[in-house]
Amino acid sequence: MTGTAPPLLRVRDLVVRYPARVRGTEPMPAVDGVSFDLHAGQTLALVGESGCGKSSTAAAVLGLRRPESGSVRFEGRELTGMDERTLRSLRPALQPVFQDPYGSLSPRLRVRDAVAEPLRVQGRWDRRTGPARVAELLDRVGLDPEYGDRLPHELSGGQCQRVGIARALASEPRLMVLDEPVSALDSSVRAGVLNLLTDLQDELGVGYLFICHDLALVRHLAHRVAVMRRGRIVETGPARRVCAEPEHPYTRELLAAVPWPAPAAPGAPVASAP
Repeated sequence: MTGTAPPLLRVRDLVVRYPARVRGTEPMPAVDGVSFDLHAGQTLALVGESGCGKSSTAAAVLGLRRPESGSVRFEGRELTGMDERTLRSLRPALQPVFQDPYGSLSPRLRVRDAVAEPLRVQGRWDRRTGPARVAELLDRVGLDPEYGDRLPHELSGGQCQRVGIARALASEPRLMVLDEPVSALDSSVRAGVLNLLTDLQDELGVGYLFICHDLALVRHLAHRVAVMRRGRIVETGPARRVCAEPEHPYTRELLAAVPWPAPAAPGAPVASAP
């Protein structure tokens, strides 16, 4: 799939630091020399426990936090140090989907207005065709257009996350940064959202930077995995290989922490597939 085409996203030696909490001490890097490539139409999962630097890396990629050093190149253009006006013009192509489906939506905006907001901000709203475009986006993420009249508190968590995905799609992005997009959802609806993301990638060819702490999820969703520990990438490779034959001890620890289903007791009935 990647061939000889240059990567959609290239990150090299990225360093992100936060101010020291204790006066007189050196600030600790949240991201300490991270490098990776992501190609169009593929998913790179950035995996690690809380506090390892995954979300700080995502914020730097999105231009929400200026790195101390390093390079973030999107479609060959250097984002670090780019002036805000130029960066703003690129933001439609790099869209986030956040962890909290309710917190990412304004409680006062009806669904149709939340999805239409990017079109208005980017100057692409048309009163004649805009409502049809919003309805199309809702349908694309598996929601009846009638949901456009609802407020976020009238929706389930899974429905709110689908609205967030529709809002991101309104900008016609080429890269989506998915920061723990299903960790706040009930297990019963996670599979539906993950299947939606897979179908959208197949249809649109969008690249995903998928932030996650659960290797059980990424083995089925991601093409490649980068495992982060204390601000650094300790292992990277094809998802199936990393999950089946991890090389780094920390990766093995993460896999050991995955809660696999318990084996059925001898003689117990086996549930048939739905």
